[in-house]
Amino acid sequence: MKIEQVGPYLWRIPPDAKPGMRVPGLVLASAALMTQIRRDASLEQVANAACLPGIVKASLAMPDIHQGYGLPVGGVVATDAERGVVSPGGVGYDINCGVRLLRTNLRASDVQPRLRQLVDGLYQAIPAGVGSRGRLKLAPADQRRVVETGARWAVGHGFGDADDLARIESNGGLQGADPDAVSPKAYERGKSQLGTLGSGNHFVEIQVVEETYDERAAAALGLFPEQVTIMIHTGSRGLGHQVCTDYLRRLEGALRRFGIWLPDRQLACAPLDSTEATEYLGAMRAAANFAFANRQCLAHWVRDVFARVFSASPSGLGIDLVYDVAHNIAKTEEHEVDGRRQRVVVHRKGATRAFPPHHPELVEAYRAIGQPVLIPGDMGRYSYVLVGTEAAMRETFGSTCHGAGRVMSRTAAVKAARGRRIDQELEAKGILARATGRDALEEEMPEAYKDVKEVVEVVERFGISKRVARLRPIGVIKG
Repeated sequence: MKIEQVGPYLWRIPPDAKPGMRVPGLVLASAALMTQIRRDASLEQVANAACLPGIVKASLAMPDIHQGYGLPVGGVVATDAERGVVSPGGVGYDINCGVRLLRTNLRASDVQPRLRQLVDGLYQAIPAGVGSRGRLKLAPADQRRVVETGARWAVGHGFGDADDLARIESNGGLQGADPDAVSPKAYERGKSQLGTLGSGNHFVEIQVVEETYDERAAAALGLFPEQVTIMIHTGSRGLGHQVCTDYLRRLEGALRRFGIWLPDRQLACAPLDSTEATEYLGAMRAAANFAFANRQCLAHWVRDVFARVFSASPSGLGIDLVYDVAHNIAKTEEHEVDGRRQRVVVHRKGATRAFPPHHPELVEAYRAIGQPVLIPGDMGRYSYVLVGTEAAMRETFGSTCHGAGRVMSRTAAVKAARGRRIDQELEAKGILARATGRDALEEEMPEAYKDVKEVVEVVERFGISKRVARLRPIGVIKG
């Protein structure tokens, strides 16, 4: 793939690199990360996405980029809201996979003597693993209300507080969700999965604030050194996966009718003024709302476990929501393109919103510092909290990275871990880990991921996010 370095942390795939490209591809990466990125087909996928009808500015990739379905994980694509398209492959199968961070008043010294009890309690309270079934059994009417209203449904049924909603992206519910656009099979897959963690890279992690970099922002977020936090990473489970599957199949069959040619049918798309696009967006928003409700329920059970172990109320322990961010989502937003304001549909697949200070969508508490950005790393090293910047609005449609990014497939990771005890290796580092799947810890071992510190350094030096705090894991629940 023809690619040229045009800045210390910016690489460009010119529009003539591949037939059909309408815009260049732009990749944010250091030279070291680019060496890793070149090992899979993600750069080819960046170029393929540049062929989407109505794409504006560039096909973008964050430094955690790795090969995905259609659009690479870590990809950002914006299409004109009037003349462009929407692509399910540009959103991904796990619609609104996202990250939630809870803070506490507890310090590491308070938690360490009870860490095993906390980890065991979370493992018992939170259903995890492939096909895991939750503690909630939803009637069809409840399922429709969940996908219509998201986290508000959960709060209304006693899972958390109304104050939580103000600290969730889009207040925990996307407008325009269409319950009728979700197939019966998707509802069937999701009916027992609300309040479940799932498998793969999803987790609940007890962490300690290891270092703060911006005292003003850290104070606004309620973070301080040696403080205990809890991070939750999961999405829309089988319901979202089925929504993506249903619409990919439908749109692949409609490409010829739309007169659309693409170098990769995994990017199957529909014009935004078509019935197919309207129905996909309605179903995608419904799945996103399911994910917001899912994380809300999990946070409630996390609070319950801490309250039980410490014989104190969640409020007494200061267990408050810092923020909840979505990735794997498409949103209609207004951005500056070629010197003018333009409505675009921003596909963020493995990418996070990074809106700047004083943006109208920010809650009042964070208006002065910018949107919180939650970047999980791997379970053996660290995660980061950042905030968004004005540069992100100019350069990346208000977007930044979402995690570390894989460097090994799950199969390769299991093979590399053969003969090792990943749980014992983690415990030697002071990290207690519990997992349901036979290979869950092996698939997710630290070496399977890039060092998230390198990823975060790129987005900070490029100017699209600012570091606020680093969090180290001490307890991990995996599926």
